[in-house]
Amino acid sequence: MILSKDERTYKFKALTDLWTGSVTLEGKNGQTKKKRLITTGLVGSIRWWFEVLARGLGGYACDPTDTKCEGRNHCVVCELFGCTGWARKFRFEILDEKGNIKTDQIKQDKPFSLRFTPLRPIQNEEWALLDATLRLIAEYGAIGGKTVFKPTEEEKRKKETHHQDFGLIKFIGTYPPVPKMEATELSNYICAGRWQKVGSKGKETAFAWASLQHFWCVNGKTLSRENANTSTFNIVLGRKESKECRDCGKVHDPPQKCPKTNRYPRRYSEHLAKRNDGISKWLAGSQRESKKVFSFKNPARTFGFVKPDLVDFAGMKTRLRKAWPDLQDAEFREGPAILDELLTKEDRS
Repeated sequence: MILSKDERTYKFKALTDLWTGSVTLEGKNGQTKKKRLITTGLVGSIRWWFEVLARGLGGYACDPTDTKCEGRNHCVVCELFGCTGWARKFRFEILDEKGNIKTDQIKQDKPFSLRFTPLRPIQNEEWALLDATLRLIAEYGAIGGKTVFKPTEEEKRKKETHHQDFGLIKFIGTYPPVPKMEATELSNYICAGRWQKVGSKGKETAFAWASLQHFWCVNGKTLSRENANTSTFNIVLGRKESKECRDCGKVHDPPQKCPKTNRYPRRYSEHLAKRNDGISKWLAGSQRESKKVFSFKNPARTFGFVKPDLVDFAGMKTRLRKAWPDLQDAEFREGPAILDELLTKEDRS
């Protein structure tokens, strides 16, 4: 396969299945149906992490779900990924191990590639930021959908979809290599006055936590539910551990309903241990707001965010040590150190 001199291809190996949507491809001759690969699901995830990196370098990134960016009046993230009236600057393709366009789901242990072909000139700073973003995802984060699920040690629950790992990948290499750029160069580019800050102040404040300056990661450790009454995940979030039904006192696993109310059970574990604990409320999130702690079992990885005016890195480590008493300071990687590592690695091939 001959590549043009302008496009870049990143090679990865899937450590888990990747989730981009639930649409399936029709099977032939009785074959099992395969889940369809929806490229926008991966582009959206890459964009989200690009925003995390941009904020981590001191820049502004709008909220793409309610952005005011339009046309040439846009932020640095929309410059590359597009917005209303401003097209994305690249064509995005997913390739299989043979270099062919991939249409079905990316499965565990399978190699794949992400190809970015410029449709308009892409600046060296943008390539460097995209490169750092993809490495951040591979080494410390996750990509695609369904990364909000929680691991479990309960035998009868392990195989259920909402307890599976999705989105972990391993970086293999890129062609051609991305020119190395210093953090100050990238920060100057991101913070340049030509980028618009057109989102409302409230919206930017609401998403300010999604920054690499507030990010943390512990590779090699998992938060999970051990049994009906014990959950290290809930310990960290500040939720009650027991899955018992508040109405009848028994444990009902979906799709079971509470026999007393004939409704979906109201679990103790759905509620905070302390109602007035603002930290727990923020970390746990809600149906309309994402939680701020994410954990995977195989390979083991846990990451999340802090909110400095509410909970800092030290406070987060204290919470994690309630679940992992042996957690060492060196295992808890903070975003600023990760950022330095991403931008100073010499091997960028």
